[in-house]
Amino acid sequence: MRPQQNKEPRSLKHGLSSRQVSMISIAGIIGAGLFIGSSNAIATAGPAILISYALTGLLVLLVMRMLGEMAIASPDSGSFSTYAGRAIGPWAGFTIGWLYWWFWVLIIPVEAIAGADILHAWIPAVPSWLFAFLIMVTLSSTNLASVKNFGEFEYWFALVKVVAIAAFIVVCALGVSGYWPLAETSGVGQLLANGGFMPNGFGAVLGGVLVTIFSFFGAEIVTIAAEETENPKEKIRKATNLVVYRIAIFYVASIFFIVSLVAWNDPRLMEVGSFQRALEILNVPSAKLMVDIVVLVAVTSCMNSGLYTASRMLYSLGARGEAHPITRRISGNGVPSAAVILSTLAGFIGCFVNYAFPGKVFGFLLSTTGAIALLVYLVIAVSQLRMRAKLEKSGNPPEFKMWLFPWLTWFVIAVITLVLGYMLVSERYRYETLMTAIVAGTILIMGILRRKPSGSQVLPAADFQKNN
Repeated sequence: MRPQQNKEPRSLKHGLSSRQVSMISIAGIIGAGLFIGSSNAIATAGPAILISYALTGLLVLLVMRMLGEMAIASPDSGSFSTYAGRAIGPWAGFTIGWLYWWFWVLIIPVEAIAGADILHAWIPAVPSWLFAFLIMVTLSSTNLASVKNFGEFEYWFALVKVVAIAAFIVVCALGVSGYWPLAETSGVGQLLANGGFMPNGFGAVLGGVLVTIFSFFGAEIVTIAAEETENPKEKIRKATNLVVYRIAIFYVASIFFIVSLVAWNDPRLMEVGSFQRALEILNVPSAKLMVDIVVLVAVTSCMNSGLYTASRMLYSLGARGEAHPITRRISGNGVPSAAVILSTLAGFIGCFVNYAFPGKVFGFLLSTTGAIALLVYLVIAVSQLRMRAKLEKSGNPPEFKMWLFPWLTWFVIAVITLVLGYMLVSERYRYETLMTAIVAGTILIMGILRRKPSGSQVLPAADFQKNN
């Protein structure tokens, strides 16, 4: 009798190169929130929005350092969801994993619709819904083909964003210094004009933090992608160290030049967006076309990253027995194909709801994501606090450490709790906060009531890959 051969196990492949991961960590998740959404933030806090971006950037930097500590100790496609399950309890990993997936499958259609609207404005004969459909089909196909395809698309998308923001900063710097030949504008007078640096008070600065935090959300994608690279620990270390430069250059520097050139109460700021308005003041030719191209690339890139991130989180949930077993299936080219398809289908449903019931149901669904970013950051901080204590008690301290532990970790927990409390009592943010709480509470109850089927064994992601 011929001996039975063991089937070669399928697992996520190391298809991302160092070049791709580096570029993704630098600019992969920068979407329309910076190029368009920043105008709302500036209108909220005035020039003092710089403080909001700096505070938010500091918070994200500390959270990424904590996440980096855990990810280097144990790289996993489930990232903070896996760590929450280990450090806090299975219910926490289940809840935050599904919340994160929920967030991205709602953001995917938002980005697709934004890109479709730009293309429709260029080619009015083609309906916007068809462009959205084509964008989603194209990007889901690249994600299904191989992780290398995702990485290559994302590399070039991110490179365009890096070059565009760098060029914008150079042009604005010339304008502020008086060396830009197409305009007579110079100086930073707008920083103190129209009511001063903080025209709406410090409360508006805190409100600005709530607006800007969603521009930063997604930095954690590198800890999810790192498992599909060679030497993931080194990639995570480098990406975590790059966060401070990305925040300082792409966010703080670009916003500084915008509020230096554009009046915070300029009516056109909300009409055309902050980047386009700054270029208009500098008389840059074809400012709208250039910004539209960059925004199209940015939203497509963000959607591409969102689909990748949602599928990997869904795969990780399935591998841990917290989602349907079909979600842990991996194709021959090392892609969690079922998770990609299901995440794409959820995105298609979001697009359909938006076009079938404009301004109604989809807006309601989107409101449920209002506080998810803060909940994710809070869970990361609590997980790091508990995992670090366990590691040090066992005599195996992490090689990549959070600064000033545990004081900075407690500081982050206190700040996020304070901001969530402010959102709950603030009339402007209460509805979104309550909607997020309802969704989170529903998922939490499902996690607590979830029962493991008799006779089955739930495997963690790593063990599943070994035994599949």
